[in-house]
Amino acid sequence: MRILITNDDGIMAPGLAVAEAIAGELAGPDGEVWTVAPATEQSGVGHCISYVTPMRVERYGERRFAVAGSPADCVMAGLFDILKDTPPDLVLSGVNRGHNVAEDTLYSGTIGGAMEAALHRTRAIAMSQYYGPGNVDLADTFEAARAHGAGVVRKLLDRATWETEGRYGVFYNVNFPAVPAAEVKATVATLQGERGGSPFGISPQDAPNGRRYLWIKHGMGNQTCAPGTDAREASEGNITVTPLRADLTARDLVNDLGAILA
Repeated sequence: MRILITNDDGIMAPGLAVAEAIAGELAGPDGEVWTVAPATEQSGVGHCISYVTPMRVERYGERRFAVAGSPADCVMAGLFDILKDTPPDLVLSGVNRGHNVAEDTLYSGTIGGAMEAALHRTRAIAMSQYYGPGNVDLADTFEAARAHGAGVVRKLLDRATWETEGRYGVFYNVNFPAVPAAEVKATVATLQGERGGSPFGISPQDAPNGRRYLWIKHGMGNQTCAPGTDAREASEGNITVTPLRADLTARDLVNDLGAILA
């Protein structure tokens, strides 16, 4: 198996090393693991691409490259340049430092990388590790992802639905809870959550030089989401797996809208 890895925390991020370990276990001794990750942190860039600027690519080692661009840029660089003659069987995006659930999925560069792969009919999984009181003081804060990641991905590869035909293929969003590996309760299928209210807010600050700065901060907590959603279930100690597609159409409203417009 040939696996391409990217992330949004950058080429030096500790979560990327966790993803490489997971990919190495899945690929086996006869497989290949390729890393194409952003040269600098790209958290919150979503599915953006460097449409009007070129991307610089630097080789960091064997099968390891840094791209001056977003996670989606990295996936395209991998698919259409670095691995153009030997396409990957799977793209892993992550392991992100922090969760990507509910409204976060709309902003996440980790999700954006997996989505880009799915648009090119390549199987893709985004992986994120919650941070909280249950794991922040562990020697390895990625312990849950490191211990359970390969098993979850293998189960998805072997048994989950993969839509490699058509325009909007499915990809999977996996979140590991903020608990030690031994305290993970279960692996559950979930819906994308909705916290209610504004997902993000602004915290203004006046600098000593009189200039004004705005910091973005999270809005509502994960416990405000309904049971059965990614945010709620992962916050309660479960590994969550959510199937996603790039299609944003509100399909339930199309017929009514057509009648109105007629």
